[in-house]
Amino acid sequence: MRFLLDTHVWLWLVSRPESLQNECLTQLARPDAEIFLSVASAWEIGIKYAMGKLDLPEPPEKYIPSRLTRDRVAVIPIELPHAMKASSLPLLHRDPFDRLMVAQAQLLGLNLVTRDPMIQQYEVNWILA
Repeated sequence: MRFLLDTHVWLWLVSRPESLQNECLTQLARPDAEIFLSVASAWEIGIKYAMGKLDLPEPPEKYIPSRLTRDRVAVIPIELPHAMKASSLPLLHRDPFDRLMVAQAQLLGLNLVTRDPMIQQYEVNWILA
């Protein structure tokens, strides 16, 4: 099973896994689980860190790559079809990072792991975090 983690889910997974539902953790720990993080999440984390809205033990340029490598999480780049799909989604959610992740999940056939009820309104396979 293939999972795209919403930004908050990835942050919880690497620092506070107890914040995630047991069922979510069970699915992510499956031997056949493939876990992905969008470049949009790295961008969002960097912005929040720079604004002082997110505390990390080290700068994002060190923190993010080290945790991705440690946890074997693959990165999904932002490609033109992703941006075009995100721009054509219904305006249910105004957060551009979340809209991009919805588009990526739709186009790449991924299960989007989130606790955001706005994302859950889109036609996308999602798993409750």
